[in-house]
Amino acid sequence: MSLPPEPITLSPEQIDELNRKLTDLRHDVNNQLSLMFAAIELIRRQPANADRLVRSLAEQPPRITQVVTEFLDGIEAVVRARRP
Repeated sequence: MSLPPEPITLSPEQIDELNRKLTDLRHDVNNQLSLMFAAIELIRRQPANADRLVRSLAEQPPRITQVVTEFLDGIEAVVRARRP
């Protein structure tokens, strides 16, 4: 995603929508990070379950990447639509 050559003006409704999307993004990323921290703590307490928990840990970074990419794709679509 590249920056637009000139500033983009957003309506109050668009700002509200952007805030909602940012809140959703923060929530989604926090959920994935919470799962990672929980898995790490369980590995420390129950090493016998490490194989299963490591698989769960490995699934989280791609999910975070996916939600961030979806967010950025949405922002890029708005920017493209606003260009002359």
